[in-house]
Amino acid sequence: MTQQVTHVYFIPGMAADVSIFEHIKLPENEFECHLIPWKIPNKKESMGDYAKRMCEEIKHENCVLIGVSFGGVMVQEMSKYLVLKKLIIISSVKNKHELPKRMKIARKTKAYKLLPTSIVSRIDNWEKLAFGDFAKKRAAMYQRYLSINHKMYLDWAIENMVCWDQEKTPEGIIHIHGNKDIVFPISNIKNCITVDQGTHVMIVNRYRWFNKHLPEIIKDNLH
Repeated sequence: MTQQVTHVYFIPGMAADVSIFEHIKLPENEFECHLIPWKIPNKKESMGDYAKRMCEEIKHENCVLIGVSFGGVMVQEMSKYLVLKKLIIISSVKNKHELPKRMKIARKTKAYKLLPTSIVSRIDNWEKLAFGDFAKKRAAMYQRYLSINHKMYLDWAIENMVCWDQEKTPEGIIHIHGNKDIVFPISNIKNCITVDQGTHVMIVNRYRWFNKHLPEIIKDNLH
């Protein structure tokens, strides 16, 4: 009897290209991976309407949906319109109460509107801003993976991340989080699978952990 393949869809973090998943390799006899890139939002498009457009990329029923960082927020919005086998978020938050204090303040003061996204979107070489070997390597990584630099997208994504209004955690969601994440500190996070020494970019630099554990997490054998 032929084993049924589970379809797994991945959405990257804010402004990130799907290449952040380039090292994620799941057993091909059990899983088929699909990568969903970000779309440029329509003018004044709501999070719900954008999520519906992203759902158009889902071609299989009862699939697994995995999102990283802001992509984790997006998959939660998409899950409202889909029947899923599993909903998994990585380096993200499950509700507005898990957002860090600085984002809550930015929401109240609307400080996020002052971010110079037009300048960021025009930077062709992040290495020009870096000093020292470590900083240059980190800048090169950002330049490689953070390729979605359209101003309309950046403005929209930042506002929807900071102002995300979800009160309750989706039932059955699986949350994987690093204990060294400085974007979303683990001190604010409840009920997650903790990756020791994992940072906010652990999908890139701790991919071996995910390749080892994601199959078991998807199959409910690891919590």
